[in-house]
Amino acid sequence: MEQAVVEARDGTLLGSIAEFCRRTGMAESTFGRRAVNDGKFVSRLRDGARVTPETLNRVNQFIEKHGFAGAGEAPPELLRLIRASAVAPVAQPREPATPEKNFRFFDNRQKYLLFVNTCSEKEVVARRVGLELGHIHPRPPAVRLFDAGMGDGTVLARVMREMHRRFPTIPFYIVGKEISLEDVRLSLRKMADRFFEHPATVLVVTNMYYTEAPWLTPRAVAAATSMVWHEAALTGTTSHDFIEQIAALEPFLAKNWQAGHSPKTGNPVYEHPTALVIYRDDYRFLLDDVIPKRGAGQADYDMVIASQPYRLRAPLEFKAQKVVAPLVRALGKGGRLLGIHSYGRDPGLEIIQKVWPGENPYTQSRHDLLRTTKAELGREARHYNFNAYADARALFRYDMHTLPSEISSSIGTSTLFAAWNAAIYVAQIDDQRLSEVLRTTQYLDATREVLQEHGSLWFLDESYVVSRKRD
Repeated sequence: MEQAVVEARDGTLLGSIAEFCRRTGMAESTFGRRAVNDGKFVSRLRDGARVTPETLNRVNQFIEKHGFAGAGEAPPELLRLIRASAVAPVAQPREPATPEKNFRFFDNRQKYLLFVNTCSEKEVVARRVGLELGHIHPRPPAVRLFDAGMGDGTVLARVMREMHRRFPTIPFYIVGKEISLEDVRLSLRKMADRFFEHPATVLVVTNMYYTEAPWLTPRAVAAATSMVWHEAALTGTTSHDFIEQIAALEPFLAKNWQAGHSPKTGNPVYEHPTALVIYRDDYRFLLDDVIPKRGAGQADYDMVIASQPYRLRAPLEFKAQKVVAPLVRALGKGGRLLGIHSYGRDPGLEIIQKVWPGENPYTQSRHDLLRTTKAELGREARHYNFNAYADARALFRYDMHTLPSEISSSIGTSTLFAAWNAAIYVAQIDDQRLSEVLRTTQYLDATREVLQEHGSLWFLDESYVVSRKRD
């Protein structure tokens, strides 16, 4: 076979590998090492690397050897590439990106908002964060907190109430990361009463990446030069005054919170890095050492909230390298990071598996993530404690809100729809697969069976803590 090469960026090869890794729960770096003895094989493909037919053959043989034959269309696709490349160099037409690549689950507003308003996860997470606040040791000039994904602000607002209860006279420095314009709007609407109850508060909202947001400093020179920095000093003394001025920020948000999609991952990326700094003007003097200065970002957080900061199905190495490790590095001495993600093994997963037998997106545990994060940190890891805890402490349950009479022999359609939405939201089922099952009533029948069997619907999350040593 001549050394003809095939352009690997046509989507077919990468799509086949992504589907194999998704179904088996294997990390992409592990796939590369075991298939072709190159842990960076997949990342090189995304960067435009070219592969020989022999390499394609090895990839195909590995996929078939590990039980993927008949589970998808990857092996036939690769074989066609190999056969074509054996004759002459092939320039395959670019195919549309795979749904997995274009799909970011938590940007689906309808599913998200229905889930938030029908399930108790946000309030349960806020209580869990509140317990962790009892272990922090803040230092002057403020209690420093970073929220690694504000969402609609429900968790952050509840945590700020708990912070006020514990530290009523200490200034707060709070940074929230959120790339969704709609979520930023919803979050800011909840903040007026927080500025009223705890006036010594500095709130910063940013759309930067996890490797940038804690420091409010873009890493790329081009991004730094286009950065938007805006301070909003609230005047007045009532929550009505504050909400009116916060609402007046919407044109600024609409202009500067624009996002595109990464051609590599499909994840949203900002057009311009933005930091919105909000505080009360009558407390500016007191907060002078707390208000951040552009270009002089400081992290050193006492508390980092990392509740569902990554996609459930993202590769383990991606979660550790791009999310958890940067957040760990942002901790101050004695600071604590609380990480939370879905655990499975609950009635919600039962619904999913009745519709898609064998489906299980919960293949990466907190133990796996902490182990990979320690490897990513390398020598730095000795400065931190990694606490996975026993299940009795690490796992917690939240429920879908239902009336006692709703789960009976005849369950209302609206309850079934809410339960189904919660199950597919937590399991992160993409729209392409959903469209196939929505043609029949099988999904409603499966939901009804599980609700009647358990009398309610609940889900399990697991948590972990990384703390920075104080000495």
